[in-house]
Amino acid sequence: MPQMPAPEYPADVRARLEADAAEVIARYPDSRSALLPLLHLVQSEEGHVTRTGMQFCADVLGLTTAEVTAVATFYSMYRRRPSGDYQVGVCTNTLCAVLGGDAIFAALREHLGVGNGETTEDGKVTLEHIECNAACDFAPVVMVNWEFFDNQTVESAKRLVDDLRAGHEVTPTRGAPLCDFKQTARILAGFPDPRPGATEAGGSAGPASLAGLRLAKGERGPDTIVSPRHPDIPAAKPPTTHASRHDAPQQSSASDPHHPAGPVTGEGE
Repeated sequence: MPQMPAPEYPADVRARLEADAAEVIARYPDSRSALLPLLHLVQSEEGHVTRTGMQFCADVLGLTTAEVTAVATFYSMYRRRPSGDYQVGVCTNTLCAVLGGDAIFAALREHLGVGNGETTEDGKVTLEHIECNAACDFAPVVMVNWEFFDNQTVESAKRLVDDLRAGHEVTPTRGAPLCDFKQTARILAGFPDPRPGATEAGGSAGPASLAGLRLAKGERGPDTIVSPRHPDIPAAKPPTTHASRHDAPQQSSASDPHHPAGPVTGEGE
């Protein structure tokens, strides 16, 4: 049975979206390169990518709906069904999980009465587990509409979602001020954030992430253990020997005592 055509946007909505789409498309030498931001644009209209939104993208880019659908269904940042004003993602990848991410996710499921990818009855919060967001030194991490809430606990995460549902102001640990999902989608489409101070907001990686960069640059500070949760804990004294035998330089022949490498005597011998 053939699929019914997608419903149309109202004339005023389509005219507004066409003007925005033209601005986005003009940024690219090839119009089809604008598909990702245009999917964010239509998502900002209804809170998820609808058949109407995908048909709109196909029309303005000269693509088939199959080509648009293939992209919209591949990337997890595009929602295919109505969801909450706040997408609350709990990282359950390895480091966050072992430091409490699994416990936070389980507690929020019970606290909110929803499962993974489900939305609370008031339409405020959609809960989901997410993969690594490159913030392992702040683990466990919770993200709300892609903004970071670092070093979370079960209790702090519960307070966070309660504040979101109550309409209280919530401030991310770092990055831009929090806004609802539709506003976030429009910003991701490439339109400036109009809120005062939003463009000045920022953040950086934590000390554990930057340690490798410092070593690569030849910088070496004291060998200390830093805990982002307990800054009052005294730093460990620099070790007098290598923490592990793997840290110490050694000849390759000594790396495996059961199969020592002998001298190279010549080809064919």
